[in-house]
Amino acid sequence: METSEQLPNSRTEPDGSAVVRVLSYNIRSMRDDTSALARVITACAPDLVLVQEAPRFFRWRKKLARLAAASGQVILSGGGTAAGPAILCSLRATVERTEDVLLPLTPGHHRRGFATAVVRFGGARVGVLSCHLSLQKDERYDQSGMLLDRLAGMGVEHAIAGGDLNERPGGRTFTRLAEGLQDCWATTPWGGEHTWTRTAPHRRIDAIFATKGIEVLGCGVPLDRPGVTEADLLTATDHLPVLAALRIPADRTISTPWTTAP
Repeated sequence: METSEQLPNSRTEPDGSAVVRVLSYNIRSMRDDTSALARVITACAPDLVLVQEAPRFFRWRKKLARLAAASGQVILSGGGTAAGPAILCSLRATVERTEDVLLPLTPGHHRRGFATAVVRFGGARVGVLSCHLSLQKDERYDQSGMLLDRLAGMGVEHAIAGGDLNERPGGRTFTRLAEGLQDCWATTPWGGEHTWTRTAPHRRIDAIFATKGIEVLGCGVPLDRPGVTEADLLTATDHLPVLAALRIPADRTISTPWTTAP
């Protein structure tokens, strides 16, 4: 059942585990109201923003940097170099590495890619991936396998993936991902379910997934989040965002002492 209760705030626990807020958002190349877009992101107070359809062409880095600065984030990876997906993060994250991945190009289709990173929050270490899967069902299914392989090869125990899947739950690509990972909305629903269209949402085609060891504290469209207005959601872009609060266990291989500060 959906709930309007607020998600937990970001924090680092005394044992080194971390509660992080993750936002997945298709921003349609920032062709809409970028001020509204920045306000939505800021109000969600995310530690990680998994972006789809980031600007890819003329001065794309400058445009993405402008959005990051306006919403209290920095660019972590992706954008034009990942064919659209990108990751933004707050200064709370300690970055270990990043990698932009271009997927095989099918003639006549859009180039697709993954933005990936490994980051730490306190004593928690997590792999992160932002994706925008194909409109074509067979290519989309193949890309879901590449996504799972990429997460498995990141060398981390815990990982988060999110993005625009271009498919609803029950489709074979969505099912494949939900079998290998936790579908965060299905695990602990919060807020709204449907992400498209923005004016009459009736489909859930955007999602956040997490590996089994991560505790999902809540996930959904932040319809009741303080500071997120209906007007901004309608003018920011053509998708609605997905916000999750996740508790990531501490990684005992990390030798650097962690802080208990939020």
